[in-house]
Amino acid sequence: MISKITRVPLREVWKHEAMDFTMWLEDNIDVLNEVLDLNLNNVEREKDAGSFSVDLVAEDEQGNPVVIENQLEKSNHDHLGKLITYLTSIGARSAIWIVADPRPEHINAITWLNESSAAAFYLLKVEAIKIDNSPPAPLLTLIVGPTEETQRIGETKKERSERFDIRKRFWTQLLDHSKAKTKLHSGISPSAHNWIGTGSGIRGIGFNYAVTQHESYIELYIDRGKGMEDENLSIFTQLRNDKDGIEKVFGGALEWQELEGRRACRIRKTIRGGYRDPEESWPQFHENMVDTMIALEKALTPHIRKLKVQQ
Repeated sequence: MISKITRVPLREVWKHEAMDFTMWLEDNIDVLNEVLDLNLNNVEREKDAGSFSVDLVAEDEQGNPVVIENQLEKSNHDHLGKLITYLTSIGARSAIWIVADPRPEHINAITWLNESSAAAFYLLKVEAIKIDNSPPAPLLTLIVGPTEETQRIGETKKERSERFDIRKRFWTQLLDHSKAKTKLHSGISPSAHNWIGTGSGIRGIGFNYAVTQHESYIELYIDRGKGMEDENLSIFTQLRNDKDGIEKVFGGALEWQELEGRRACRIRKTIRGGYRDPEESWPQFHENMVDTMIALEKALTPHIRKLKVQQ
């Protein structure tokens, strides 16, 4: 014969959150350990965290503090704020939030915290159940916690953020150097992306800087928009017909790229030096990039003015 599980209202089992549930969990921390596969010990109740008191503070196997916040109701912003405040106040490495009803927005928040912070966050749902006429028993379910995947996502986000910050510094310094020598890019702001550019006077034709980790590019980029592939190629071909004269004025060979399979075309010069090279070497890269851009604009502008293009 198979019995049925029935759920019991939490307030019938633990009438008071702090005096009943928190005290019960303090004495039965192994229940939490089994669910989370942790080894928490040395549990203390109502430990001070600045002017606040944490429901429970335990230690993990390495002796790091772990904060535990209990809530026998729907999760709310107030308790999430408390959890983060307690964690930072006592220097904990992990935080556990036990609630009766986790809201979707708080599940998403804990997932984001695991991806974005150095601490580990756990969100659990607590229920009380019984089988037939048995005494009520706790049922703790892990809703979201730290995983290898969230750690990888977090590392990727951190690397992306760092990359964006570095590139923005790279462009800021380049534009500062450029403004002292040419007005071409004086009206644009630094970006976190891998390119910055300005118009040539004809829609869809721009003078761009682009950068990777160890190379930089000075280019005329031709992209008149969706459905304009033939027009882009026509502009590129008109300029390439004057290749010898353009390269003579420029002072060297250029890379003439039709970019087969893509909508755009470009005329490019690649130079050594990117945003991952030592920052003290950037001024030399920037000087080279700006001088190359000035030469490219000088070589191409007369020919751009003569282009036959659709308006």
